[in-house]
Formats: sequence, C-alpha cells, structure tokens
Amino acid sequence: MTQSSLPIVRLRPKANARAIRHGFPWVYANELVTDRRTKALPPGSLAVLEDDTRQAMGVVAVNNGSKLICRMLDPDPGARIDQAWFAARLSRAQQMRERLFDAPYYRLIHAEADGLPGVVIDRFGDVAVIQPNAAWAEVLIGPLAAALAEVTGVSAIVKNATGRARGLEGLGEETVVLRGAVAEPVPVAMNGATYMADLLGGQKTGLFFDQRPNHAFAARLARGARVLDVFSHVGGFSLAALAAGADQALAVDGSAPALDLARQGAAQMGMEARFDTRKGDAFDVMAGLAEEGAQFDLVVCDPPAFAPSRQALDAGLRAYERVARLAAPLVAPGGYLGLCSCSHAADLTAFRTASARGIGRGGRRAQLIHTGFAGPDHPLLPQLAESGYLKALFFRLAP
Repeated sequence: MTQSSLPIVRLRPKANARAIRHGFPWVYANELVTDRRTKALPPGSLAVLEDDTRQAMGVVAVNNGSKLICRMLDPDPGARIDQAWFAARLSRAQQMRERLFDAPYYRLIHAEADGLPGVVIDRFGDVAVIQPNAAWAEVLIGPLAAALAEVTGVSAIVKNATGRARGLEGLGEETVVLRGAVAEPVPVAMNGATYMADLLGGQKTGLFFDQRPNHAFAARLARGARVLDVFSHVGGFSLAALAAGADQALAVDGSAPALDLARQGAAQMGMEARFDTRKGDAFDVMAGLAEEGAQFDLVVCDPPAFAPSRQALDAGLRAYERVARLAAPLVAPGGYLGLCSCSHAADLTAFRTASARGIGRGGRRAQLIHTGFAGPDHPLLPQLAESGYLKALFFRLAP
C-alpha cells in the first residue's frame, strides 16, 4: 500500500505526540479522534497517523476494539507494509541472534522491541512458531509467514494464536501449522540440558527461552545439590541443574503433560534416575513438603504471571509473597532460593519487596546475591517499560 491509499487517523490535541515521535509505539483509545470513518475501520487496518496539526507521523495498525487503538509500525508515512517490509525486520532481528547464539534456538522477534508490535516469533531449529497477538498481524499473517520462510529458511511454521493478549484484541484462539509438518515434541539443547518442547499444545510457543541466563545462573549453584523446581513447566531449572551436576532434582507443576515432557528431557540426558516429578497445586505441594520436613540446597519458583495487569497488581504481589513464604522453609541452612516474576505490572522494586517480606514471614533471613532478567534475544524497548517483564531474584538464606 502507498501512503495515498491508506486512510488517515488523527491524534487529539492533548495526546503525547512527542513520545510517539521519540519511539513510544502505542496510541491509547482516548488519544485518538474516533470519528465515523475511524470507527468503520476493520480491526487490523493500516492507516497513516497524523498529529493534531495534520503532520504525518507514520503508518499505524488500527484496532477500534482495543485499548491500544493504534500500534506504530513505521515512522515513514510512505512505508509499504508487505513481504519485503517484514523480511527487512526479520533479517535485522536474525543478524543479532546469529551473533549471540551458536544454534538457531531463540526468540527471533520480541514484539515492539524488534519492530513488529504484538508479534512474537520463537525459532526451534527448522521450525518457527508465530504468536500474532495483535489484529494487524492476524490480517497480514500471509506475508509475515512468507517473509519468515524466506529469511530463515525454516521448513515448518506454526501459528500459535492463544493467550490473554489475543482476547484483549478481540481475537479468537487457534493453533495451526501454516507451512510444512511438525514432528512432536522437538528437542532443544540449552545450558547443557535437553528440553522437549510441545510446539502445538504446550504453553506459549512451547518453551521459555527468556529464562536461559537465569537457568545458567541457578545451575552454578546446583553442583552436588538437592534441587526443587516449583512451577517447573518442562523442567526449566531442574534439568539445567542436573546438567550442571546436581545430585537430584524434583520438578513440581500442575500440568501432567508438562511433567511428562520434563521426564522425557531427563531421559534424553540419561539422568532419569536423579530426577523426579510431583504433580499438584504448587502451594499445596510446598506446604506438603514442609510437613514432610523436606529440605533442598536450591529451591527455584517460576510461577505464571500473577499480576498480568495493574488491576491485578495487589493480588499478584500477595501471591508472590506467599510463594516466598512457603518456599523459604524448604531451603536448607546456607542454601539458595530463586524467585521469578514474569508480570510486567509488578516492577522490580515491588517484586523484590514482596519476595523479601515473604522470606521473612517464612521465618528466614536472606541476602540477595543476584538479580536476573530475560536473555538478549528478548530485547527491551527503552520507551516501553512493559517490554522488560522478567525478573529473577536469587537469595542465600542464613543458617
């Protein structure tokens, strides 16, 4: 599309046009003039955004059904959003990942930070998984997938259209193979461990690449240790610990399929004899382990996002505090406790405060020895604090 063929949408006078010009990627619904023509645009439509003085600011994607009514795609108002445009952004993203990683297992596109707002793409060797979490990406999934195949050379592409973000955009859920065929599950080597990723039925895209550096740090604490991995998914921390020389590891999760994949990963590593799983509610399991008098040299808790929005922040912080309170007594004297949050609404200070309070309420005293974040394949857009969602705190607990 050319600029002349796109409709025009306009900011209200009080909208923060300067922030958008400086890289902020969103326009909120109360910042846009929503006349009849704008309201008539189908979700995912492209338009040229103008400020209140009618100066063009770039090409945006419009969704009247979302609080994020516009997402900035390109500051050039004449940009053509086609396969070549997607290929340019994908190539730029891939160049950095190829410099960082020896094998093509990583997050290739991290939404706004990689110039594709609302889009996540994870690469699993010869397979790529797209999460089109914004309406515009759903509309343009064809040229996006074509560009992805062109740039990466993958033979299979999965569209994983599930999750809370799609509901906020008014989109339905489905998982479908767009190109090629996918043999399940897919083995992924990270930090010396082997993880089995379910690309068609697992959580998110099948594996959490964002925790890679935090798995590596925890593994340094795990040599010769007894390890408890709570909210383990497919064995993220526990399998990395075993690969680093842990004596034994117990993975706890509420999903039987996830624990089955964790066991498969341990078997692939030849470490099934040192690995065990326990299915159940994590809070109940931790309470039960305390009643049993069980203790571990390293305990790591990586729960789901308890505070996915500001409205859920207070309840989410209480949940993180409860995790810390239940986990702390399970740490052997002088042992280590890792606590993680993937809630963008809970900033680092709030999460650290809740964690420290929970450790204290669990009857323990601690020193904070390391703060971790997502890996570099999950870049942060400086103008968008929400893109830096992952926090990992590692404590040493006093005897």
